[in-house]
Amino acid sequence: MKRSDVVRSIKVQFNRMRTSDAMAMLDCVVDEIKTAVANDNRIEIRGFGTFQPRKRATKLGFNPSTGERIHLSANKTILFKPSRELTKKMNG
Repeated sequence: MKRSDVVRSIKVQFNRMRTSDAMAMLDCVVDEIKTAVANDNRIEIRGFGTFQPRKRATKLGFNPSTGERIHLSANKTILFKPSRELTKKMNG
């Protein structure tokens, strides 16, 4: 599903909404999630799941083509954990 499909779905739900308003609504939600996770806050959307920032420690890795050992620096990533309702719906 692409962004345009989500916007179209919002327009179907709210039949008097303009496309630009549906896009703005979707952009606002996505921007709030990005901002919160960037500020190390956990986001919980009931019935959908949680987005949680995680910190990865430095570790020793290797280059698979040369076998050379390299140091991988610490970084941040995002963990998404789906809700029970979403998991049930996926597994039908």
